[in-house]
Amino acid sequence: MSEVITAVYEKGVLRPLHPLNLREQQTVYLQVLPGEPVDEAAEAIQILVAAGLMTPPKKGTPPPNSVSEEERAKLAEILGKIPGKPLSEIIIEDRGEW
Repeated sequence: MSEVITAVYEKGVLRPLHPLNLREQQTVYLQVLPGEPVDEAAEAIQILVAAGLMTPPKKGTPPPNSVSEEERAKLAEILGKIPGKPLSEIIIEDRGEW
């Protein structure tokens, strides 16, 4: 069983923030990750990193360049001319009746 557990280190002991489904005296292996999540999004990212599903950016990596409003409008105009149904309509049809 592999599970990500959030715990707080206090007075030399790791205290889980939620109850654990473990037997008494069960041995577990820990991986300590740097930093502490400040919100649910940060905690989700930390879980994805621990599971190997995401690689955090290296320190000092500049953020990606944002697209200007002009470029965004131009792209929206080009994509709006593509024939066929909008993606939103396809998704709604695929979901079916609620």
